Amino acid sequence: MNQGTSVHSLLKTIGANKSKMSVTPYDTSWLARLAELGEPLGERALDWLRASQLPDGSWGAQVPLYYHDRLVCTLAAMTVLARQGTSSDHLRCLRAQPFLERAVAGLGSDATGETIGFEMIVPALLGEAENVGFIGQRAKAGLEHLVQYRAAKLAALPDGLINRHVTVAFSAEMVGSDGLNLLDVDNLQEANHSVGHSPSATAHFVRYVRPLDPAALQYLYDISVEGAVPTVAPSDVFELSWVMWNLLLADLLDDEARARCHEYLDFLQGFWKPGEGIPQASGYTPRDSDDTSLVFELFARFGRPLDLDAILCYEVEEYFRCFLLEANPSLSANVHVLGALRQAGLTVDHPSVEKVRRFLRRTQTVRMFWLDKWHASPYYPTAHAIVAAAGYDDDLIEDAIFWILTTQGQAGGWGYYAPTAEETAYCLQALVLARRHGHDIPRHAIRRGADWLAEHGEPPYMPIWIGKCLYCPELVVRSAVLSALTLAAQE
Repeated sequence: MNQGTSVHSLLKTIGANKSKMSVTPYDTSWLARLAELGEPLGERALDWLRASQLPDGSWGAQVPLYYHDRLVCTLAAMTVLARQGTSSDHLRCLRAQPFLERAVAGLGSDATGETIGFEMIVPALLGEAENVGFIGQRAKAGLEHLVQYRAAKLAALPDGLINRHVTVAFSAEMVGSDGLNLLDVDNLQEANHSVGHSPSATAHFVRYVRPLDPAALQYLYDISVEGAVPTVAPSDVFELSWVMWNLLLADLLDDEARARCHEYLDFLQGFWKPGEGIPQASGYTPRDSDDTSLVFELFARFGRPLDLDAILCYEVEEYFRCFLLEANPSLSANVHVLGALRQAGLTVDHPSVEKVRRFLRRTQTVRMFWLDKWHASPYYPTAHAIVAAAGYDDDLIEDAIFWILTTQGQAGGWGYYAPTAEETAYCLQALVLARRHGHDIPRHAIRRGADWLAEHGEPPYMPIWIGKCLYCPELVVRSAVLSALTLAAQE
């Protein structure tokens, strides 16, 4: 692999107003509903769904078997296919039906729990599945407790309405066809005419709110790939910042690459709001501490400091929140806040830093790692915690380093479900940087991991990021692989 060429190619691929995310059955199922209005894009989505049913009858990521992902994807696909009324689609739904009870029973085994909006989306889909006759009583009974969670979250909405200023807009499709009064329609769409940069929420808008709205429909055409759509589009702030962060971590930037990165930084700075930070994508209304912290750290590493108040505004009593109205805190957001506060020059005994450190100690499992709601693998938040704390709060990460070292696979890779390039890259980044800060990391563990990654580092990558279902930000993972291989080669 010519890493210099790969870096330049990667930096030319990323950019403003775009991102490369894997397509998903859940969002494509909502797109397929447009076929009911005679829209060709909906017909193509139906064909994609028919071809994407898994051998066990379900829809979702084949690997890993993550029950929340499979359940929400299967419910969404079944409800739209059942409405087509064809005998072949009826048989597809019958094949899927036995999996639903299995999925409900398996929900408690998922490492990090619910996918995004699960408690909002599933109650609406349950009602539809019951109407078309493809949900058993046992499966329904196992999910009915979500109805009260949904009601509580809706009750907390400002003014009782969903608009672009609240993150619930990302899951606006959960209102179905009979809850449109919950939508603040005139203040719902983003500047790119999507609803929450969500293909599924936008497809719902085009199907039920403003049928075949030309601008929203064009958004869906622009992001569709052979009839399918991703879980979010675009996500350019997230993708640009993570790719650059990974490359910078391994000092992979020559003069040409740095010049291009500064162009991207100029773009990102245009969406930075002092005292509030930045959203996950250009033109997306809600801002969050996760992207804000990463962009803050990235700018600091490039010698272009931003205002610290944009981080501190997310501080609450016991941790840093990621979004308003969040049901539970994000571990990785707090890890990235720690990295940002460190780059800002705050000492480990600063009250805000100490708050994050206490939170991370309190939430570290007895198995010595961390779990996060944005990622299905504990290697993601755990490795990033090591990167953020090595040489800063070394006691915090001693057990995590031991856990990573002792869970390396026999072939050299790492993976919570199966060895993956992404998880192996994160572990190598963490181990190399921890070693540089004096931690006892055997070189042979790094060499074995790098050898495995060199052999398995090409896409496709396993979808282990958590949206409304599992997905993969391919270019972000690719940058982590390049970063890890370079760091390992430097040892």
